[in-house]
Amino acid sequence: MRRLATALGAAMLLAGCATAPKPLYMWETFPRQQYETLLASGGSPDSQIQAMEAHAVKARGTGAALPPGFRAHLGMLYLSTGNAAQARQLWLAEKEAFPESSPYLDQLLKRMDGKDRTDKTTAKNENPA
Repeated sequence: MRRLATALGAAMLLAGCATAPKPLYMWETFPRQQYETLLASGGSPDSQIQAMEAHAVKARGTGAALPPGFRAHLGMLYLSTGNAAQARQLWLAEKEAFPESSPYLDQLLKRMDGKDRTDKTTAKNENPA
């Protein structure tokens, strides 16, 4: 009986020393911020950009990865302030980090370049109906 108690005590001690697995991404307040942006209650785009940039700096400092969609959302905020170059850079970084986002981001990049508008205009001219 004493051996069993010692074994259980040792197992509990070792289990208490185990560390929790490290999260894959540093989410923090990002999901809430996205939600508030969609509701238009998240503050000005500039204040949201500042909060997200601070999040990115903190993630880099701890060696944590930014979550999927973070760069794309930040790019949308930059675009809403007129900074298309920064939006493009962030969208390309999102494509690199998450290749599965390429179809969506390619569409955003096309629209920013005006190619989408040209294609729609051409399609309207070709269809007399």
